[in-house]
Amino acid sequence: MSQDTVSIHGIWASRWVFILAATGSAVGLGNIWKFPYMAGVYGGGAFVLVYLVCIALIGLPIMLAETVLGRRGRQSPVNTLRNLALQSGASARWSWAAIMGMVAALLILSFYSVVAGWSLDYIIGMGRGDFVGIDAAGAGNRFGSLTADPVRLLFWHTLFMLVTAFIIARGVVAGLERSLRIMMPLLFVLLLILLGYSLTTGHFMQGVKFLFHFDLQSVPEGILAAMGHAFFTLSVGVGSIMVFGAYMPKKSSIGGTIITVALLDTAVALTAGLALFPIVFAAGLEPSAGPGLMFVTLPIAFGNIVLGQVFGVLFFVLVAVAAWSSAISMLEPAVAYWVERSGWTRTRITCLVAFICWLVGLGTVLSFNLLSEARFFVTDASGWHFFKWGAEGGQTFFESVDYVTSRIMLPLGGLLFAVFAGWVLGRDVFRAELALSHPRLFPVVYCLLRYVTPLGVLIVFVTELFK
Repeated sequence: MSQDTVSIHGIWASRWVFILAATGSAVGLGNIWKFPYMAGVYGGGAFVLVYLVCIALIGLPIMLAETVLGRRGRQSPVNTLRNLALQSGASARWSWAAIMGMVAALLILSFYSVVAGWSLDYIIGMGRGDFVGIDAAGAGNRFGSLTADPVRLLFWHTLFMLVTAFIIARGVVAGLERSLRIMMPLLFVLLLILLGYSLTTGHFMQGVKFLFHFDLQSVPEGILAAMGHAFFTLSVGVGSIMVFGAYMPKKSSIGGTIITVALLDTAVALTAGLALFPIVFAAGLEPSAGPGLMFVTLPIAFGNIVLGQVFGVLFFVLVAVAAWSSAISMLEPAVAYWVERSGWTRTRITCLVAFICWLVGLGTVLSFNLLSEARFFVTDASGWHFFKWGAEGGQTFFESVDYVTSRIMLPLGGLLFAVFAGWVLGRDVFRAELALSHPRLFPVVYCLLRYVTPLGVLIVFVTELFK
């Protein structure tokens, strides 16, 4: 394949647009609540160092591999893997790795859209003063009333998907590039405004101590958590980075670009922690893990501090923007593939794929209310059941999709992409496409990709599977 081909879908104007796209894909809801909390619990600054090592050993090599494959193939991930495999004398069945990634991305988006819709509801609620002076019981009831209302959830889920589809339908330049040029700077500005506000709370140093205390004793417990999050945070394993790599200009440096994305992703997560935890402490609350921090604890905090209402609105706008930038990356691989395969217009394909995603998302909408009794993967006294109504154990539809994607499909996809780039794609092809400015670095990167990264992903895979 000619090395100067251009994707039929278009090409980024510069490497900085790719950086914005890849960072937008990586920065999502998890950066805002999960990583800061993990850092606080597992040793603060010591955990951050372990996490950065894990990024270097696991996240970056796979991200490099996906970008190299994408730019080399200049097609959707499915067709890229098929064509590159055939050129390397391997089986075209390698494309199934990309198909799995594409399906995983759509499944994740189906529930991600619902959860992101909560932030849209909270923008309105925060703006009209629903949280002013609210206590823990009131915040819990407010969140419970949202999830218990299928009509409300459906409305926000539909709105979120429509906006995502609109951006994707407009194409690489008119849709993705223009929206990312607005979204990502807006995200950074909102985050900095919140950080500035947290400096005025009188509890900023308390937040700094929580986030950066150096506790080596807590690190061993958090190593697996750091490995897992290093893998998941960069959005590898689904083909999003591969498809964005297909739109990357030939002259752009892949190595430097990917390192920039990883650093920005980490910086956003740490800045979010520095911005949010002082606000939580100012309200006399304790940080907690999970969505509860975002939708229960923080609303209490914003409802009980000076100017909390204004900055609460800004925070949930930030969450919505982060969610949209990630959602775009989940939808694009499937749209790119079906445009190439079907010959239909991009708008038509986007509408179809987004509708399927929306339809699957109804399962998540109803998981919190009308179908909360529907349980999957149930083990009880009578044995194992794929589905059982009203069972004590098992998982809701939402929990099942989350489990299958995060614990099976994503790690497996990342592993296959790493193996393909390290063992199937020719060493010289990989070296030429990567084009490192310091040639002596290539053997190190290649060794990581072939041996260290697959082992790391396998550990994540097994750990997540049996968690």
